[in-house]
Amino acid sequence: MSGTALAVGDQVRWDGRAWTLAALEGARACLLGEAGAIATVLLSHLLADPGFEVIGGPPQVKMAAVGLLDTLPDHVRARALAWERHVREVESGAAVPGGVPRAVYDPAVTTLAQREVAKAAELTAAGAATSVTTVRRMRARYRERGVWGLVDRRTTRPASAVGRADQRVVEGVVAVLGRQRGRSTGTLTRLRDLVRWHLEEVHGPGVVAVPPASTFNRLVHALAEGQGLLGSAAQRRSHGSRPAAPFRPTVALRPGELVMMDSTPLDVLAVLADGVTGRPELTIALDVATRSVCAAVLRPPGTSAVDAAVLLAEMVAPTRMRPGWDAALALQRSVVPYERLLGLDERLIGAAARPVIVPETVVVDQGKVFVSSSFLGACESLGVSLQPVPPANGPAKGAVERTFRSINHGFCQYVAGYTGSSAAERGRRVQDEARWALPQLQELFDEWLVCGWHARKHAALRHPMLAHLSLSPIEMWGALVGIAGYVPVPLVWEDYIELLPVRWQPVSDYGIRFDYRTYDSAVLNGYRRSRTSAGASERLEVHHNPYDPARIWVRLPHGFKEVPWIHATQVSMPFTDSTWRHIVSTVARTGDRDAHEVALARALDMLLRRAGAGAGTRRERTVAARAAAASSLALDALVPVPADIATTDGAPAQRSGEGPVLEDVLGFWGPEDLADSGFDEGENDDGEEGCGPDPGPPRPSHVLDPRQEAQRWLH
Repeated sequence: MSGTALAVGDQVRWDGRAWTLAALEGARACLLGEAGAIATVLLSHLLADPGFEVIGGPPQVKMAAVGLLDTLPDHVRARALAWERHVREVESGAAVPGGVPRAVYDPAVTTLAQREVAKAAELTAAGAATSVTTVRRMRARYRERGVWGLVDRRTTRPASAVGRADQRVVEGVVAVLGRQRGRSTGTLTRLRDLVRWHLEEVHGPGVVAVPPASTFNRLVHALAEGQGLLGSAAQRRSHGSRPAAPFRPTVALRPGELVMMDSTPLDVLAVLADGVTGRPELTIALDVATRSVCAAVLRPPGTSAVDAAVLLAEMVAPTRMRPGWDAALALQRSVVPYERLLGLDERLIGAAARPVIVPETVVVDQGKVFVSSSFLGACESLGVSLQPVPPANGPAKGAVERTFRSINHGFCQYVAGYTGSSAAERGRRVQDEARWALPQLQELFDEWLVCGWHARKHAALRHPMLAHLSLSPIEMWGALVGIAGYVPVPLVWEDYIELLPVRWQPVSDYGIRFDYRTYDSAVLNGYRRSRTSAGASERLEVHHNPYDPARIWVRLPHGFKEVPWIHATQVSMPFTDSTWRHIVSTVARTGDRDAHEVALARALDMLLRRAGAGAGTRRERTVAARAAAASSLALDALVPVPADIATTDGAPAQRSGEGPVLEDVLGFWGPEDLADSGFDEGENDDGEEGCGPDPGPPRPSHVLDPRQEAQRWLH
């Protein structure tokens, strides 16, 4: 508060109460309240308080709003500045500070009233009729608000977007538009009818008239402009899901500090099996600090908790160079400090130029996969914090949503079978263009991530020391890893089992039973029908893989033990948990539990055989094709398991050492090859259609083989 004079005995208002200034001691003021209260306040604090004023003193002097003058039209601003010179001349005698006053305005020989009369006469003679009252009013405005008070107020009134529309109609339109945010898009004619019904319901029939159609349409556009109340349903939902202002950007300063994870259908048709096509689902983990796609998994529609958990494991493991990849894609050829990192992590030998990032916090949506107990347990095992975003709030994880669009533009539209992002962009007979099997599409996408995404300059990535220099994700990781450090997290095969969904089951005389399947092995002897000290059935920790229901892992005192499904030999083709649920829902129970389980196993085998021969219904072929596609993504599922490494229980044992050579596995496989290896076509020796020759031992369907995955990354 500038220009304020204080003296002992003044009455002031401060802190909502009246005080008497009792004493001034240097920079402090002693105040005496009405009820005898005493307060000692710093003068700087007292004078700066917005509620402070001297009772009965002169009005507060406010700073002139000079900056607002720039928003005025030139002629309005010029008139206000001219009035400022006139007011100054009346009050001080000179139009500008330090000037020589004219005789009629000289304060030494004239009074203030005489100068006001002289100014009114001067302005009237110049052609601007002005009264003495107008001059006095301008002086009062100038003392109150400075030069801004001299501006013509008609030019500073805020313009209304709705003009002179009835406020009741405006409120009705806003209320109806708000209720339409989540509904399907309609026409303005429907909106006008809804507003009319709303006004009749609130104010009564015939009380408030709805404007004509053209006026109503202009009113709607004026109210909805920039508010996300018009447009397509998707646009309205997106605008409605924005968090409340003010917005704060998501900032991550080191790799792994914030990782966003999400899933979306890929805009490419993949050949699943036997000509069945479908859009796979892409699940990625994006590091915000480096914009690196740390891990990516393509699966048939329906992301499983296993996919989300495996993403966490793949993030902390280097991506291996694949046969056929250019040598320039190796991590050794990139800009990262390879030799220093190699001294910390020997797994980087032969790794591709894709960042290895240990996540600290993972941001996910409210999808049941990402908030499942399995995924929560996987995050807890790796020491990762989980941060769910509010429901239906895409902007909360805008970085990963934008990455999906970049993947669509940079990868999908160049792949055969591209569907476009909507029906309006889709061509004719797109399914005839699809030619890539799911493993091949995963291989192409992995290669594109290394040579396309991580090598491309990103506008949001700037060098920590050179802000003008934009970097690629792999360059940003190399720059930040030297600052934040690098800590390798090698996983053993038991860690991969820990990432699988878990359930607690008792062990009966018949083994472990759930989902109409029975698992049994000699390793369960000693735990059958066991009881706790409270007399309840003892339950064991069981980990299962939805992509491989033919076996489970049971935690025993000496570690995890694999237990096979007792009817696994009756099913000759790969299947998943979704395939099994389809069989359970279609086969009626006609006998006891054991007989029903046998019937389910036989029905499952017949379904897979019919679908493989193209003789089943479309639903059956789709279910079987998705199961085959999911199972084919495992490296060890594409080649037979040698008989010398089978367990005594008949279940295939785990491989040791390196997996199969990827060039032999994926390099020359087409859709017809996938159909020939595991799906029977044609006739058998007996001439019966739909049944192939005896397949022998079941082909393993191990999408996640813990030992194989551990060996893959550790060696």
